This record gives sequence, C-alpha cells and structure tokens, in this order.
Amino acid sequence: MHIEESPSFFRAPTHEAAIYTVSQLNREARELLNEHFFTVRVEGEISNLSTPSSGHIYFSLKDANAQVRCAMFRTQKRRLTCTPKNGDQVIVDAQVSLYEARGDYQLIVAKLQPAGAGELRRAFEALKAKLAGEGLFAAEAKQPLPNLPAAIGVISSPSGAAVRDILTVLKRRFPAVPVILYGTSVQGAGAKQEIVRALQIANRRRECEVVILARGGGSLEDLWPFNEEIVARAIHASDLPVITGIGHEIDFSIADFVADLRAPTPSAAAEAATPDSQEWLGKFHYYESRITQLQQRQLQRQQQQLDWLTKRLLLQHPRRQLASKSQRLDDLELRLDQAWQRKVSLCNHELAGQSARLWQFSPAEKIKAHQFQQRNLGQRLRTAMRHSLEKCSQRLVRNSQTLHAISPLATLDRGYALVTRPSDNTVIHSATQLKTGDIVNTRLAKGQFTSQVQEIEDA
Repeated sequence: MHIEESPSFFRAPTHEAAIYTVSQLNREARELLNEHFFTVRVEGEISNLSTPSSGHIYFSLKDANAQVRCAMFRTQKRRLTCTPKNGDQVIVDAQVSLYEARGDYQLIVAKLQPAGAGELRRAFEALKAKLAGEGLFAAEAKQPLPNLPAAIGVISSPSGAAVRDILTVLKRRFPAVPVILYGTSVQGAGAKQEIVRALQIANRRRECEVVILARGGGSLEDLWPFNEEIVARAIHASDLPVITGIGHEIDFSIADFVADLRAPTPSAAAEAATPDSQEWLGKFHYYESRITQLQQRQLQRQQQQLDWLTKRLLLQHPRRQLASKSQRLDDLELRLDQAWQRKVSLCNHELAGQSARLWQFSPAEKIKAHQFQQRNLGQRLRTAMRHSLEKCSQRLVRNSQTLHAISPLATLDRGYALVTRPSDNTVIHSATQLKTGDIVNTRLAKGQFTSQVQEIEDA
C-alpha cells in the first residue's frame, strides 16, 4: 500500500509527545471507533464462517471490492430466525469496533437477516412512519381493556400452537370466561384478508368484549400479514379492544403498534386479557372478611350510642326540658323587646341629626341663584346675538354694493356687450381672435343673440 506524504497529515513528533504502547494505541483506536460510529447497517456476502464451541459466530462480510471481519456473540445468536452459511447475502446491524489483541478492525453484529428481508424492512419502516403520522399509534387512540370480560375472542390459526398456548393460560387463570375462536390463516397471501374479515365479524356479532390476535414465531416473511396496512386499519377501526401476541418477545409488527395492548407472546396476551382467578378469589375472601369486621364494628358503635341515648332519656324527663326551654324563651323574648326599643330610639335620634345636617346643606338656595344667573345670561346672549346680526346685515349691504359696482353686469348696463365663442365660451377681446364665418354669442344687459362674422377690420 502506497501512502503519499503530506505536511498537513504527517508531522514529526516533538520531544514532548506521549509514547503509546501497542495496547494503549489499539484501545484508544477502539474507543474512537465506538464513539464515532453508532449502529450501522451493512449488506454483503458471508464468507469464512466459523462457529467455535463458545457459541459465538465469526465470519467475513464482503462485496466485489472489499471485506470486513464480523463477530456475533451467542446472546445475539439466540435471536436468529435463520441459520447463516457461506455465500448468503445478508444485512447486518452492527457496531464498528476493533479487536485489540490483533489490532483487527471488525463489526460486532447485533442482528442478521437475509438481504431479501431488507426490502420488507424498508416497507415496514415506511408504513410505520405513515401510520404514525396519521395518529394510529397515539396513546389517546388506545381503548382500555375490560377488567373481567364476559367472553374473549381469539383470531388465530385453529391448528397453531398459539391457540393451544392461549387456551392453556385462560383455563389456568380464569376458566369461567368463554372463548370464541375466529379461525384464520396467519401466513400466506390470503392471510391479511382473513384477519380483517375475522375482526369485522367479531365487531359485528358482539359475542366478546376483547379480541386476542395471535400467532407463533417465524421469520419476517412469515409474520408479514401482520405488517399489512389493511390489517392495521382494521385493528384501529375495531370497536372491541385488541391485544396482539405475535411471534416472540423480540418480534414487533405494525399490528403491535396499532393494537390497544401489545403482549410479547400469545401466552402473555392471554394473561393480559384475564385476571388471575386465584388472585380474585383471594381478594373476595379479603373483602368478605373486611365487610364482616366493619359490620360488627358498626353494630357495636350503634349499640353503644343507643345505650347512651337511653340513659339520657331516662335521666332527663321531657317536662323538665319543656319548662327550662319555656323560661329560656321568655328571657329571650324580653331581651329582644328591649333591644328593639333601643334600636328604634337610636335610629330616630340618628334620623333627626341627619335631617338637620341635610337642611344645612340644602341646594334650594343654590338652585335659585343659578336660575337667576341663567336668566341674566340668557338675556345678555339674546342682546349680543341681535347686535351681531345687525352688524352682519350692514356688512352684507356694503359688500353687495361693492360687488355690484365691479360686476360685469353693471358694465353691460352702460351699453357694452360680452362676446364669446360658443364652442369653448372663450371671451373675445380682439378681432384677431376671429376669422370670417365664425359663430359668436353676444350678451347684452338684457338678453343675448348669436351672429356670424362677415367681415373683420383690424384696429
């Protein structure tokens, strides 16, 4: 491998630079890779596959131009839904790391699936994002489960292990609850339509109060009917609460996100749908004991109160009580009468004082003074208005005379005439403004006439 030297990348170390051991260098390189790369998804072909007795898997992932070492530890290996072999085209989810002992750059694989499943995974993520955007996964869209359903509906394959697991759990936990099976296919091309039809039948018949949608484990392709959009929308449209128990604990489907409750397995779904009968019986016995104790305590308290009231009744004769209350009533009546008299006297005294103060500040005199002032001001206003009108009338006469003196109508009265052109009402001041044949209007002091110019003479 040839590397071109460049001053921007290679510099001579200074005397103060730290000296690494190989272990330190590899450790820091591994930490740098772990911090820079989070989980990556890589597609390639498996080669050099080895499965030592430790249970781990080691292989290389290659394409036409390069390869990278990979390690998958046994804890992740248990989750595999397929058996990898040399030549398989796969997609891995992995953490970029470095094996310090040899200084090998490698991928720590967390998940491995056939490359064909990549398209399904992309379709899964696209539909998941679409339905999440429409609010189908929202918490407020989830329905509460009944505490004790009158009946439980199960939508699954009648011959599958999931149904047997569900029935076993329901029989153990609460055998009194009836189970209604809506048999469907849970795998294959027509499974999605059958699942939707079963959900619609359960909602239409109303034979149960909760529905379990379940199947056993399988590959992504096997579980794909539960990732179909029509199944998700049918679950969302269901008036009955839906519990999903699809595949194993690590398997998630679109149906799980839409369902009102997602259980990791079919058995867990059956447990979520019913209470534990033994637990309920224990609660019933506890509540029965508590009610009995409370009733006994209440009866004791009531008996004690009855005994105490009986003694009081015997010690206090009603006639003595009536005499005492009668005397108390007379005393209160006397005190009420005295208080009423004092209150009336006090109010009369206060009323007299307020009346005297009111007459001192009576507005009658002020009203008379203001009325006199109003009449005086009214008379002055009328006099001022009359004088002002006379002055205005005299000014109007003088202005009319002046206007008449300078008015052109006065000039016409002296024998002059006003000549204009009819087309634009232009006043003719000179003969040069006219030509032979022009039409003109001539206004006199009384009336006007129209004429035509026959001859023009210059002044």
